[in-house]
Amino acid sequence: MQNASGQATLKDSIRDSFKAFLLKPHSLIFSKPFALLCMVYGGTYLTANTLDTITSTVQNKPATHVTSGTTKFAASSTANIGLCLFKDQAFARLFGPGGPPRPVPLPSYALFTLRDCLTIFASFNLPPLLGPTLSKSLPAQIEKSLSGQTIAQFVAPAAVQLFSTPMHLLGLDLYNRNGKGIGWGQRWEIVRKNWGVSAAARICRIVPAFGVGGVVNMKVRKSMLQRLE
Repeated sequence: MQNASGQATLKDSIRDSFKAFLLKPHSLIFSKPFALLCMVYGGTYLTANTLDTITSTVQNKPATHVTSGTTKFAASSTANIGLCLFKDQAFARLFGPGGPPRPVPLPSYALFTLRDCLTIFASFNLPPLLGPTLSKSLPAQIEKSLSGQTIAQFVAPAAVQLFSTPMHLLGLDLYNRNGKGIGWGQRWEIVRKNWGVSAAARICRIVPAFGVGGVVNMKVRKSMLQRLE
């Protein structure tokens, strides 16, 4: 967001963040941005896990059963989008071009919503669907240590960022340059200019959040529920 608003380059932003984390970790952990991110991912995983548990109970399936249908997508998306929109409007003001706070335009909210729908579908719905297919195509020796589900959980959320990043950048540009007289061609130039570096940054962010996080969540949940059974 700092890169898109011109407040700082991606390199400078990452450097300053790492410097703050190393020298004053408490200032980062107890900051508003950190709390907002914990809220987004904690709320999203809690919703997805709760739905899986309720579904397995109602349908009399093993407690470790993981759903991948419309209900899962709707519930996870609703939680994630609601929390993300709250987070994004705060981030846009915190890391935007400066000046007095102003409302985030509705088109930006719509673009952020579509962006998050793609990410949630790729993080919670695609891996259970792709996992079995990938497992069948893996050599037996590899499949023992690396399941198709794990591969899908890393690849799907990362790959979808290539398509969702332009929505993210356009939504930010509509907020950052909210004045009239700016054509779509000018906005596309900003999106095109930042597409590659922003997609790379979002992949680096989403892999720990829904790649590593998704695999850890799946394994921890399965282990805990098996103990209960």
